[in-house]
Amino acid sequence: MSKTSAKDYHLGFDLGGTKMLAVVYNAQFDAIGRNRMKTQGSLGTESVLTRLVENIDKALADAGIESTQLKSIGIGVPGTVNMHSGVVLGAVNLGWQNVAVAQILQDKYNCPVQLLNDVDAGVFGESQFGAGKEANNILGVFPGTGIGGGAVLNGLIVTGSKQTAMEIGHIPVVPNGTRCGCGLKGCLETVASRLAIAGLAAQAAYRGSAPYLLEQVGTDISLMRSGVLAASVANGDTEIEAIIKRACKYLGKAIGAIATILSPDVVIIGGGLAEAMPELFTKHTSKAARKNVVPVLRDTFEIKIAELGDDASVLGAAVWGARSSKGN
Repeated sequence: MSKTSAKDYHLGFDLGGTKMLAVVYNAQFDAIGRNRMKTQGSLGTESVLTRLVENIDKALADAGIESTQLKSIGIGVPGTVNMHSGVVLGAVNLGWQNVAVAQILQDKYNCPVQLLNDVDAGVFGESQFGAGKEANNILGVFPGTGIGGGAVLNGLIVTGSKQTAMEIGHIPVVPNGTRCGCGLKGCLETVASRLAIAGLAAQAAYRGSAPYLLEQVGTDISLMRSGVLAASVANGDTEIEAIIKRACKYLGKAIGAIATILSPDVVIIGGGLAEAMPELFTKHTSKAARKNVVPVLRDTFEIKIAELGDDASVLGAAVWGARSSKGN
């Protein structure tokens, strides 16, 4: 690919608590260079910012372009951001408060920099190039350690007055249920996150109700990863399948309530678990969602599994940054 000296390139950045990914895109958003590094957030804010710049520079080198050719930068951050000022208000996994990331990078690279929440970036990426590319109104739900959520309505990310909208994981779905880390009881993520599912799976293995899982990883919850749980179901551990079906029921309950309010065309479920067991998740989440949505909307939306994997957030951030650089 020939590369000119024009400012025709966009950079997306996914800043995670454990790893960071920078990807350089051309004007058509084809990836032409990338670099991944460990975040090492425990070393402090200045160290992470230094590594962030180093990661960007290595991605530019991989793409074979100069920093002066960047037209925009978009960064997805695991926390609360002020999208207008470009300040990370709070990112627990990084130990950040009020870090002016956008200004730092604008001074370094002399191009517009846009921040957004990493889940919002992922949903936006799926809306542009993934499972929601043919829809106008998208709801995204991403079960992981917790449960992240986001929505894109008519091309715009739903942020709310404090830019913290779509905290789907903290919708109460179990009356008087387990107390969540947020302080409420019975939140969705206490029963349907990967962490919650892994905990129940470990108990099942301990009881002897999941022989394949017990043989593979024992009862260590840290080893109950998405691929292992999917293999457990595929190899006949019916108790693990029942645990996941129950989680899907609660996911669907929350999705139905939100769909009643937002009326999406597509609901996208992402994260390693859903991507490892797509048929199980779509079937049982869809069934529960349609049971819990207002009847007039029951057949108006489709539930899909995310298509972009780890690239959803970095691509979404890049596209959002490019759009913002045009003043849209």
